[in-house]
Amino acid sequence: MSQGNLIEVKGLTKEFPIGKKWFKPKGYVRAVDGLNFTIRKGETFGLVGESGCGKSTTGRLINGLIQANKGEIIFDGQNLVELSDSQWKIYRKRMQMIFQDPFASLSPRMKIKDIVMEPLVVHYPKMSKGEKLDKAKKLLEVCGISKDHLNKYPHEFSGGQRQRISIARSLILNPELIIADEAVSALDVSIQSQVLNLLVDLQEEFNLTYLFISHDLSVVEHISNRIGVMYLGDLVEVADKDQLFKDPKHPYTQSLLSSIPQPGQQEREKVILKGEVPSASNPPSGCKFHTRCPLAMDICKKDIPKNIHVDDNQIVACHLYN
Repeated sequence: MSQGNLIEVKGLTKEFPIGKKWFKPKGYVRAVDGLNFTIRKGETFGLVGESGCGKSTTGRLINGLIQANKGEIIFDGQNLVELSDSQWKIYRKRMQMIFQDPFASLSPRMKIKDIVMEPLVVHYPKMSKGEKLDKAKKLLEVCGISKDHLNKYPHEFSGGQRQRISIARSLILNPELIIADEAVSALDVSIQSQVLNLLVDLQEEFNLTYLFISHDLSVVEHISNRIGVMYLGDLVEVADKDQLFKDPKHPYTQSLLSSIPQPGQQEREKVILKGEVPSASNPPSGCKFHTRCPLAMDICKKDIPKNIHVDDNQIVACHLYN
């Protein structure tokens, strides 16, 4: 695996307006708040956290589906935040998304051959229909969908098959980066493992880099090389997978991991969190996690913790390590 960075996110911030008063927003929700991380070429970077922490917003910012308020997204040396719409077209070919819901992300009015070929129609209008069809056939077969099904419609397939069709479509432009946003959460557990194994095989075959977004740590453990743990718009910990599961440093990470059953292993000490996740429109001062943290100190209420390198492969934002 190459150690060069394909993606470098610096100070990324995204706010959404909420409500209106005299035609102006009443306030803002900061969904992503000064985010910093890198994704190395050829790796799978898992992004985990509770619902509403900003994971999906991060994926959409990187792919240009929404615009950042501040910060940089450096993709292979180019700051994507500065691109015009016409410039984005070039870079969008190099990164594709797999969405959560395979029922909603495929047009019910199109045959699957046309769904998979559609990106080629948009980006390579001069390519012959025969070439497009051949490429679609090959990718569908690689993803486990027989060419005998080319003329069927999405409703004729199971959820797992539909997600395989979505994956084939995401590969048709030969991208370098795939952003998988909760790509298996809508599937049965037995089907999840099949799709995850397919993604691993495709990564090796097509030299792909993944940003894998999920709320499920056990799924992320299966597929990721490194993991970032997100809370209220920012990362509290980033580490190699093995290091994170062996020795989580941040109390929030510890609480997430303590809720996962460990068959055949000694159970982790349970870390019970207090209260609910605070509102992103009115986050706590200092460390955003202090209102729920069992180890919170006075400094946590006042000062935002800095990122501390506890070793070469683990970064934690916590005053316990200052």
